[in-house]
Amino acid sequence: GDVLSSINTKLIHRHPHVFGSLKVKDAEEVALNWEALKREERETDASILASVPKPMPALGYSQEIQRRVAQLGFDWEDIRGVIDKLAEEVGEFKRANSQQKAQEFGDLLFTLANIARRLGIDLESALRQANQKFYQRFNYMEDVCRQRGVNLGELSFDEQNALWEEAKKNIEG
Repeated sequence: GDVLSSINTKLIHRHPHVFGSLKVKDAEEVALNWEALKREERETDASILASVPKPMPALGYSQEIQRRVAQLGFDWEDIRGVIDKLAEEVGEFKRANSQQKAQEFGDLLFTLANIARRLGIDLESALRQANQKFYQRFNYMEDVCRQRGVNLGELSFDEQNALWEEAKKNIEG
C-alpha cells in the first residue's frame, strides 16, 4: 500500500498539467517542468546530470547529458554553432600530440553526438546504417575481384580506392 501511495503521489505531483491547472504548450515544456519538480523532490543540490545512468552506452549518454543541459539553456542558438564547434574540435585533433589524440577524439564524438541530438538523429541507428553501407560496398569490391580473378589484398591502395569508387556508384546508399 505504501509503495502504491508513494508512486501515486509522485505521479500527481510531477504531472500538474494532467492532474492540476498548469497549462503547457508542448512536450518539451512538460519535460522541463518534470525535471524541475523531480529536482525539488530530491531536496538536494544534486546536479541535473546526477540521475543519468553512467553505465549507458557512451554515445547515448552524451546525447542525454547534452539534452538535459540544453533544457537549462546551455545550448547553441542553432545548428551552425555546433558545426563551428565541430570544425574547432577537428583543428584541435589535428594539432594534438599522440598523448592528446584520444581525448581530442572523444571531444569530436561528443560534438557529433550534439549535432545528432540537435537534428533528432539516433546515433546508434545512423552508425549501424553507415556500417551496413560500408559492408555492402566492401563486399562488392571482393565480388568484383573474385570475378576478375584478382586478389584484393595484392592491389595497390589506388587500385583498391578505384574499386571503392566503383562500388559507391553501383551500390545504393
